[in-house]
Amino acid sequence: MDVMHPRCAGIDCSKKDAKVCIRVQGHGRRATAATVTTWGATTSQILALREHLVAAKVSCVVIESTSDYWKPFYYLLDDELDVVLVNAASVRGLPGRKTDVSDAAWLADLGAHGLVKASFVPPAPIRALRDLTRARTVITRERTREVQRLEKLLEDAGIKLSSVATDITGVSGRAMLEALIAGQRDPAALADLARRRLRSKIPALTEALTGRFNDHHAFMARLFLDRIDAHTADIGRLDERIEAAMEPFLPARDLLMSIPGFSRIVAEVFIAETGGDMSVFPTAGHLASWAGVSPGSNESAGRVKSTKTRPGNRYLKGVLGIAALSAARSKNTYLSAKYKRIATRRGPMRAIVAIEHAMITAAHNMLTNGDFYRDPGANYYTAHQPARTKSRAINQLESLGYRVTLEPLTQSA
Repeated sequence: MDVMHPRCAGIDCSKKDAKVCIRVQGHGRRATAATVTTWGATTSQILALREHLVAAKVSCVVIESTSDYWKPFYYLLDDELDVVLVNAASVRGLPGRKTDVSDAAWLADLGAHGLVKASFVPPAPIRALRDLTRARTVITRERTREVQRLEKLLEDAGIKLSSVATDITGVSGRAMLEALIAGQRDPAALADLARRRLRSKIPALTEALTGRFNDHHAFMARLFLDRIDAHTADIGRLDERIEAAMEPFLPARDLLMSIPGFSRIVAEVFIAETGGDMSVFPTAGHLASWAGVSPGSNESAGRVKSTKTRPGNRYLKGVLGIAALSAARSKNTYLSAKYKRIATRRGPMRAIVAIEHAMITAAHNMLTNGDFYRDPGANYYTAHQPARTKSRAINQLESLGYRVTLEPLTQSA
């Protein structure tokens, strides 16, 4: 096998230090030499390692992506060296014969022969934007958990507010909770705090607000509400910061928001995770595979086994799922028609993944060509496959016991 990098280094990093193997290809009868050293994970140690690798004339450095411990090494070494970040699953050693030293030597050997595939590492502005959007996602989920804890507390107190009000932390729900915490226990007085459309449910609210809410529940409810407010304030601060960081990507965000189901938040997460530059992904299929919304490949001895989707970018896949659900519920769109067509035959979960794949394909093409989304329409399949549509309709009527006779409509002159 040809050697592409005669001088290659492999780095197996951890929280405290890293094992570095420098592999030097021999000439003629000279054997290949490999030296392994240990370096600390502090900035000064990594800078010293960089000088050491430059002095050794290393042309390629391979780093295994271990948790977040690879980041200091990658960012500091990438300034002067050709650094390749690789997925740990792609270069995993044999169980039972694995140590940090052998991992570093194995990485160096793979890198020397060009057998590693670089992972996608976005530029610094995108990394900053990604930190912001991921923090917003995490805090939003934490706020949702606090709301769920509050709902469980109300169930313990016999208050069935969530069975009547969709959002217990909305304007009406918040007013009732504040009154409960302040000491109000009259269900009729609490129900009268309802606002707008919820006032039509005052009798149901009166019944739901009859419980055994006491001082302990008031203390816990106050604690949960304060935590919810703190999360809401943090999300607001992140929104402002993200809006400022999104300024160079506003045209791309506007393009993505033209896709049915793509909200502002979904578009921002898409740009933060992919970088908005589709040249990184050769085709839409590569992007779909990277995001984890395309079927896997598992064939052995001519037998195709499970083709379930492989793990991908969980942040991007999460918002794509939200967008797909929204698009599936939309009216008179191609995506809603596609969902209904697939869900009938293969179930809703597979249909959602198909919608995610269609969305990410459209986004790749739009960001590549700079065009807004043009919806093919809800009648796309009917117009392109009229014979199949007619046959399906006839079969459905015949299964109900009808005899169907079709006559074409006369064309008016």
